[in-house]
Amino acid sequence: MTKIKETSTNFANKKALSDECPEVYASNIIGGQWALAICCYLVNGKMRFGELKKRLQNITERMLTLQLRRLEEDKIITRTVYAEVPPRVEYELTEIGYKLKTIILEFEKWGIEHKHLIEEDYKNVNN
Repeated sequence: MTKIKETSTNFANKKALSDECPEVYASNIIGGQWALAICCYLVNGKMRFGELKKRLQNITERMLTLQLRRLEEDKIITRTVYAEVPPRVEYELTEIGYKLKTIILEFEKWGIEHKHLIEEDYKNVNN
């Protein structure tokens, strides 16, 4: 996962849009496919790294680690390490992270509806 150079025009445009539009700001935080998927699973409660990895079968361990770190930096999730052998680490949404639940449920409804619309169009074109 690479960061955009702070001196680039792309960075300046992204920052300007984020500053002007709270929706773009929020989208930049949870807009990646993995970040949103992680939040979708954590909305139901705490999970360990291995549990998340099992649910997100196509994500690499490195990408999952990077995404979890980024979500933690953005204060969307918390990471709790238990002093046990072997060590146990759990991830959970923060208070602001749990506020995503209604948004995630609306995204789900919208996604189902849109997917159905596209599938219907596809059937109509191919019949």
